[in-house]
Amino acid sequence: MKRFLIFPCVLCLIIGLLTGILLPIDLREDSIPPTLGSTPGNLTAPSNLLPSESSGSTSSAAAPLDVEDNFPLLGTACAVNRCLQQQDWTTLSAYVHPEQGVTFTPYSTVDPESDLTFTADQINGMAQDQTVYTWGFEDGRGDPIQMTMVQYFARYVYGSDYTQAQEIGVDRIMTGGNALENLPEAYPGCRFVDFTIPSADPVNDGLDWSSLKLVFQAWEERWCLVGIVHGEWTI
Repeated sequence: MKRFLIFPCVLCLIIGLLTGILLPIDLREDSIPPTLGSTPGNLTAPSNLLPSESSGSTSSAAAPLDVEDNFPLLGTACAVNRCLQQQDWTTLSAYVHPEQGVTFTPYSTVDPESDLTFTADQINGMAQDQTVYTWGFEDGRGDPIQMTMVQYFARYVYGSDYTQAQEIGVDRIMTGGNALENLPEAYPGCRFVDFTIPSADPVNDGLDWSSLKLVFQAWEERWCLVGIVHGEWTI
């Protein structure tokens, strides 16, 4: 009898995994999978994915990171997404790569020559940093994007609530426009999660889409944030 009970369980597991891979993921607060947080609506990584408070790395007892497994990557991306939403710069800084820092791209095309990179300490002190940086150039107008870090985050990182993203792609660009999508080439050996809002208002016929792409690199058995790429419709 036991032999006949095993097959349905295995079949259900396979169907469940395929469903999770093929169907879009909904991050509305009433539909967060429990594996991404202890309570519904909690977009935080499981405790074994969180950075160490003291050194920024996981403990020696942590299991080796499987870089092909989407779930730790997605869990970390959701935790970073929540940090951005809550403007929790201290927790966000703990996810930043301790050696490479995190690079910011105001539009979809990554430009290593001009995109700005900040350290974890700089992210942690963002609220107190009143320096006006030049982040790139505005699409269409060509004017320099000159903003403080907080101002840049409000416009070119979290201008929309991406915990409500209708489309999420793992290593996949969900929506694109005229801008060159070169993220995979610009970040070799890395993985990314694309949180996309296809349209804020149906009247705009999709011309108001926006996206938040979080780029991660494996480091000491965890995923570290190395890039934040903002995407939107461009002329």
